[in-house]
Amino acid sequence: MSSATLGRTDRSDHTDRTVAAAQAGAGADGAARDPFLDNAKFLLVVLVVIGHGWGPISDEMRGLKTLYLVVYAFHMPVFVFLCGYFSRGFTGSPEQIRKLVAGVLLPYLVFETVYAGLYALLWDDPFPVSPSDPLYLCWFLLALFLWRLTAPLWRAVRWPVAVAAVISVAAGALDVGYELGLARVLMFLPWFVLGLRMRREHLRPLRCAAARRLALPVLVTAVAGAWCVAPYVSTGWLLMQHGAADLGVPDVVYVPMRLALFAVSAVVGAAFLALVPGRRAGCTALGAATMYPFLLHGLVIKTFEGAGGYDIILSGGLLAGAVLTVATTALALGLYAPPVRRVLRPLVEPRFPRWLEPDAERGGRRDAERGSPGAERGGGGAGERAAEHRRPSPVRTNPATDAGPSNTS
Repeated sequence: MSSATLGRTDRSDHTDRTVAAAQAGAGADGAARDPFLDNAKFLLVVLVVIGHGWGPISDEMRGLKTLYLVVYAFHMPVFVFLCGYFSRGFTGSPEQIRKLVAGVLLPYLVFETVYAGLYALLWDDPFPVSPSDPLYLCWFLLALFLWRLTAPLWRAVRWPVAVAAVISVAAGALDVGYELGLARVLMFLPWFVLGLRMRREHLRPLRCAAARRLALPVLVTAVAGAWCVAPYVSTGWLLMQHGAADLGVPDVVYVPMRLALFAVSAVVGAAFLALVPGRRAGCTALGAATMYPFLLHGLVIKTFEGAGGYDIILSGGLLAGAVLTVATTALALGLYAPPVRRVLRPLVEPRFPRWLEPDAERGGRRDAERGSPGAERGGGGAGERAAEHRRPSPVRTNPATDAGPSNTS
């Protein structure tokens, strides 16, 4: 199989093997972050990068396809679930909307443009950017933006998770299309709504010793099952962008299959969360900066794909697949590096344009700045700022895309 055959994926296909890392930020100010949730976010983003690395050749190696099926059975549902969990405090206030626009919508527009340019360079795609037709992993940012806006709606609906599940299955049966990433927005919707309905105490059973003892057998069983079905099952079932018609099955097969996938994703996802460390570790702080590896890794993977790198992987067999897995893991870790965050922060975490803020908001900020203790002391503020500059810079959190203060119930 040539690199061109592998590389020329459509705007929404293997490029789709995604996710990301973005959580909502609305909650009690000053609440402490939960290491368990930051650890989960860190591990999920690493799995996103690894899964995208496997994607273009997942159908060519049974071993890789087995692992791919297991990872994609749970990592996107758990990711979206956490997005819902961190969106519980979102009420649609003007300040929250501005943070959502700055933290999710603006990066979407920036990286949609960047990926369009990369596709044009590698595969001679037309360059004109089409924001309504998200490329590669950018669909997740658009989906998160739309999910977050609907958060207040789901608090007003009776049986919200059941209603969202019906919408999800109906979207696949009716083939809603890919405009605005709508297929995935609707098909993953139940996981977001489920997260909205969760409270901290609902997650406690997953953090007990009994859950950890059961988790490993569940994952081993999942791998064994995936190995058995790998030659016969399309990965399209797990991408949540293909409807019944695209998968070539009638609705009487599609509907029960989707319901079964809900159950499989819930069980395997719970097993994954049960194995996530609950204490602070070396990776915990990185869980607050997941947008960087999520948005940037695709540029490396698509460049490698366009340059014919997957031809080499296929010729190397299983050993080359193992090397690919190690390399993508290293890529994910490297994109967390402080120099990467420092240089690319304006693109990944842009600020809401001040000139778009209402006059009252800007006036209030100016008044607060003029009335600051440092200003009144005539220079003390500058000294304090200099001292602050000398302190080590912590990982910056984006209130619109990260857990931030809402990392607790």
